[in-house]
Amino acid sequence: MNNPILSDWNAPFRIAPFDAMSDEDFAPALELALAAHRDEIAAITENPEPPTFANTIEALEAAGKALDKVLSVFFTVTGADSNPAREALQRDFSPKLAAHYSEISANTALFARVADLWARRNALGLSPEQARVLMLTHRGFVRAGAALEGEAADRMKQIKARLATLGTRFTQNLLADERGWRMHLSEDDLEGLPDFVIRTARMAGEENSLGGPVITLSRSLIVPFLQFSPRRDLRETAWRAWAARGAGGGETDNREVAAEILKLREERAWLLGYDNFAAYKLETEMAKTPEAVRDLLMQVWQPAKAQAEADARILTGMMREDGLNGDLEPWDWRYYAEKRRRAEHDLDEAALKPYFQLDRMIEAAFACATRLFGLEFAPLDVPLYHPDCRAWEVTRQGAHVGVFIGDYFARGAKRSGAWCSAMRSQAKFPEAQAPVVINVCNFAKGDPALLSHDDARTLFHEFGHALHQLLSDVTYESISGTSVARDFVELPSQLYEHWLEVPEVLSEFATHVETGAPMPDAMRDKLLKAGNFDMGFQTVEYVASALVDLAFHEGAAPADPMAKQAEVLADIGMPHAIGMRHATPQFAHVFSGDGYSSGYYSYMWSEVMDADAFAAFEEDEDAFDPARAEALERFILSAGGSQEPEELYIAFRGRLPGVEALLRGRGLAAA
Repeated sequence: MNNPILSDWNAPFRIAPFDAMSDEDFAPALELALAAHRDEIAAITENPEPPTFANTIEALEAAGKALDKVLSVFFTVTGADSNPAREALQRDFSPKLAAHYSEISANTALFARVADLWARRNALGLSPEQARVLMLTHRGFVRAGAALEGEAADRMKQIKARLATLGTRFTQNLLADERGWRMHLSEDDLEGLPDFVIRTARMAGEENSLGGPVITLSRSLIVPFLQFSPRRDLRETAWRAWAARGAGGGETDNREVAAEILKLREERAWLLGYDNFAAYKLETEMAKTPEAVRDLLMQVWQPAKAQAEADARILTGMMREDGLNGDLEPWDWRYYAEKRRRAEHDLDEAALKPYFQLDRMIEAAFACATRLFGLEFAPLDVPLYHPDCRAWEVTRQGAHVGVFIGDYFARGAKRSGAWCSAMRSQAKFPEAQAPVVINVCNFAKGDPALLSHDDARTLFHEFGHALHQLLSDVTYESISGTSVARDFVELPSQLYEHWLEVPEVLSEFATHVETGAPMPDAMRDKLLKAGNFDMGFQTVEYVASALVDLAFHEGAAPADPMAKQAEVLADIGMPHAIGMRHATPQFAHVFSGDGYSSGYYSYMWSEVMDADAFAAFEEDEDAFDPARAEALERFILSAGGSQEPEELYIAFRGRLPGVEALLRGRGLAAA
């Protein structure tokens, strides 16, 4: 095979040979992989033998490996290192892939074999894991429309293809808006900004060959600017540009894209017999129903809103002291909140940041995994898709566990946010397969790179996802690692954030960039004491987004999503000075694909569990308690989707938690 994407990968641990690949390789590789997968599916359906678990379910598990190779590389580079050629390929690939998978899910002969096994499941003598895979396979076919016939089946194919195209367009529009905006700063405009913000702005200007400091729409640059710039006019310009992504008119406007996506999702749910898309989507999640989701969100919304309104009154008073008589605006909140934090907690983000070096925080994340799970990390010198990327071999007691790749810095070719994905997932069938896992972040580049406290939490969060992949120990790839319910997948990531704030971890790894001295005990204690500072703001901006997402999908699809967004925010009494964390035109979680549609609440649902789960370690007064760590790995991290999430959590903790632990953790009194 001459195509390097499909050839045998001979790099250490079968890492993709990025240095041998070119963009011209992707299209022919995809066509060959699609054809190979179609042949494998045909071999299953044309098998004259009666269906068995081996010749049908396991055969499906073994099929598509060539396609997995192509897509693992392609989606990695299009998300983290895009270019016009890759974006064009993405637009071409999306409908092709949707049609391919629709063809499989609508294959009546294949579904007949799966349905036959499902009907005879109790007589097959399956192991618990095999029974789980059979159930998920059968359920996946039904929910994909395999039981539809005639015009309904044809329409489902059309809907899936169109949704794939629209999701790609939404993502690319957002990326185009983010990389297309710059605010040039004069030397006078830098006055009042801490050194790390000035340094980052200058580096952003150099990276974009603009010859001076600039503010971009990278979260790691625009948020500190909003925190520290005393220039209210510049803060307003920056905030409005941030809020306007995807809604500026023209070719990159996402509002009509979002409306069409919602309408197609509604039709998809109707074809499958559901009242609305939320009912369809939530059926397989822990929450089960839109009513359960709304109940959780509103339990949190009321105390969070009350706290935010109290905070707004204080920040408005600070504005008055500065001689400003207008309303507190969204571009004011972070600035005055930072001033308040310095005043009330004697904490200054600019003074904290030298203690959060990127390399030291990576070491801290690794060290916690070593103490909890016995993992070791050794740097690997292998070609990767961008010079900023780094790789490590992960071992335990000398045995290979997997490969971890980190891509930490913001750049114009990378979509915003942070994420974890598996370029290869753990499995034992059809052969042993060790995971290759990547964390992608958007931290401001520096020499050395310094993180905010929030950035450091993001690093730990994504590494928690990585551990879910690395420690997976199941037979079948379809239930490996993070292949779990959406409102359970954030448990390991949010839980791992807690270890960043264990005092002994901060004492060892939060060291000053220049002196190497550990963070002073007094500063560390202030940081931990201020952990819930501005939590009203943080909770309100998140819950508002989750409620809008739910409203989009639990009733009739709105013809005008922006009007529906405004209606929801008015109904819940959204504070004027707080914007949604993700307004509709930039809500990639919900509109770039189906992943978090009707499911943005899942971070909060998982937080109910993560607050309770870390309390288990606190009850033992040892954040690294070996027995608790072993139970966490056994019942949560290694189990993947092999059991229902409720069963896994109860096995770990002995019960399901209530919302009280979350409210205590956020410092929010119940309404």
